[in-house]
Amino acid sequence: MAGSIESKAVDGLTSKHIEAGLARTESPLIRFDDVSLTFEAKKLRAPLAVLADVSLDVREGEFVCIIGPSGCGKSTLLSLLAGFFRPTEGRVVVRGTSVREPGSDRAMVFQSSALFPWLTVSNNVSYGLKLKANRAQLGPADKVPELLKLVGLEGFGDHYPFELSGGMRQRVEIARALAVNPDILLMDEPLGALDALTRLTMQAELARIWQETRKTILFVTHDIEEAVILADRVVVMSSRPAHVSEDIAVPLPRPRHRGDPQVTELAHYIAELLHVSF
Repeated sequence: MAGSIESKAVDGLTSKHIEAGLARTESPLIRFDDVSLTFEAKKLRAPLAVLADVSLDVREGEFVCIIGPSGCGKSTLLSLLAGFFRPTEGRVVVRGTSVREPGSDRAMVFQSSALFPWLTVSNNVSYGLKLKANRAQLGPADKVPELLKLVGLEGFGDHYPFELSGGMRQRVEIARALAVNPDILLMDEPLGALDALTRLTMQAELARIWQETRKTILFVTHDIEEAVILADRVVVMSSRPAHVSEDIAVPLPRPRHRGDPQVTELAHYIAELLHVSF
């Protein structure tokens, strides 16, 4: 697990508060158990070590942001949890069972829109409900209007993706992921392609959606303040081959905003860990 943080206070947040993210009394929903991953593709001149001994627990209902240097393996962690491939060593565990393949209990939201342009918003959202693997457990797509209302797109069900702004398309992506009622939402820089103003709006909307649904969210970002604003915990990754450098609880009241003194203070601390200016 992550190393301890020294006694430095972050605007009244002592190391005791920050290390609260490391204390786990109940069984975690998700566990990365000494996970290492090395790619040995034929086109590589030498094996590429991406992850090294990553250990991380996530409790049910937590919002965990993962941040670290570009290319360090943050998205790879999500892909392992999604079941797209398996680790070289260690285990990725959900509810005590090793992840070996994708499942309907996990849904991914990517940075780039993956909506079907020939389908309406409603049909994009309900697409997963029609798949044979989900049909038996989810039933009919009568939840679509409710989901569109949840993500702030009530009245846009008959529109097509090209008629929507970037932020609205990401709302559809989130609604489509929620439609299959996953336990875990994996979000790989879902706001990264948005303009600054839309990103601020979507941060607030995402926080609201999480508070209403209480889904377990793992959220990859390069935006330090975004991580502090959204997360219960910020997991700081090292450079490749990556391990968990720090696991920081964020015990700040919600809603949080850019410019709040405590948000800024904690963001500065994380920037120092990442060796970047803030």
